[in-house]
Amino acid sequence: MAGMKRAPLLTLLLALGTPADARVRLGELLPAHPWTAAEREIVVIYSHDCGDLGPLWGAVLAAGLPVRAVNAEGVAAPAPAGLNVWRGAEATAFARRLRVSAYPTVLLVRGGRVLNAWEGTFRGDLGPLSQAEP
Repeated sequence: MAGMKRAPLLTLLLALGTPADARVRLGELLPAHPWTAAEREIVVIYSHDCGDLGPLWGAVLAAGLPVRAVNAEGVAAPAPAGLNVWRGAEATAFARRLRVSAYPTVLLVRGGRVLNAWEGTFRGDLGPLSQAEP
């Protein structure tokens, strides 16, 4: 549609799908982490065996929110340039405290609390968008 802009956060939410289907509890505070929390942020928890996360990273970065990358399970896996990746035993413990059941897991966080969560395969099919950016 000519003249329509994509709303980055809306695009991400549509790409991830709804409703949330995760074991991570909505409303739960994030466990201790090494970054300074933002009012709204996206946390991507992934492991080395997630396959190609290029489309997921693209959608997450286009959302316009701070992105936190958590590489769990002890085997280093890349993230887009410019993202600081949290790795190691503490990153894995963070994922387990959240009860992550599948990688990748994407969390939309507001005020340090999980607002929404998506676990598992990212399909990346955004379809037509019908809303203009506010």
